[in-house]
Amino acid sequence: MPEFLSLTLGALALGGVYALIALGYTMVYGIAKMLNFAHGDIIMVGAYSAYVTFMMLGMPIWLCIIIAVVFCTILGIVIEKVAYKPLRGASPLAILITAIGVSYLMESIVYLTFSSAPKNVVLFQSLQGNPTATALITLGVAVAIMVGLVLFINYTKIGKAMRAVSEDRGAAQLMGINVNVVVMITFAIGSALAAVAAVFWLMKTPLVTYTMGSLPGIKAFSAAVIGGIGSIPGAMIGGILMGLIETFCDAVPGLQSYTMAVEFAVLVLILLVRPSGLLGKVKREKV
Repeated sequence: MPEFLSLTLGALALGGVYALIALGYTMVYGIAKMLNFAHGDIIMVGAYSAYVTFMMLGMPIWLCIIIAVVFCTILGIVIEKVAYKPLRGASPLAILITAIGVSYLMESIVYLTFSSAPKNVVLFQSLQGNPTATALITLGVAVAIMVGLVLFINYTKIGKAMRAVSEDRGAAQLMGINVNVVVMITFAIGSALAAVAAVFWLMKTPLVTYTMGSLPGIKAFSAAVIGGIGSIPGAMIGGILMGLIETFCDAVPGLQSYTMAVEFAVLVLILLVRPSGLLGKVKREKV
């Protein structure tokens, strides 16, 4: 029983991190209708920011976290302005190729700056070997952010503008909503969430590499799709589900080599039953 409890806590901690990353994906897609596949690499940049400020410069942890969030937020805004804004109205394929290009560009810059050698970053020494505290903190922060985003989207002026842009960008613009500002704020929020996710990922795996954001990004995107991309609570549910599947598959000797296969098989099965995801809305196209 203690082993099962330990596995469950580890699964919840991992699921909380995936949920934080998935929230960034679902915010950008739900409002801007764009799949930002460079999102995983913003997590990597956030982790390297923590490495520079904490391990190299010796700054306090709280200041390192703030700098990482601010830096990733600015980076997200710059990426949206430089790479995505000129493609507003372009085909989804053009946006997808651009996102992949931005991803490889960030990885290459970090590789040339820091080399390929993994960097050790232990932000919270007191939490090492304490899975209960790690799981509770990670899950608590993820749930708090999810609730905050739901309240922000539903009850603030900019949140209502985001919902209007998500529903009909053209009509929102005719009603006086500045679509460019709304999309920029959406990218800023998503990138800030990526920085927070980077901090909690380092609590789980205190190593930084220039490719560290790729796999968590793919799995978190899958979590967002499972929950219903565009749904904030759905991203949370999908992240927790992915964390549970990954942790318990890794704990079974015969399934360790097939963990990713099981995760994506569950994704396919859910989409076969619910093509819009668990909490996604089915949109009917008018002819």
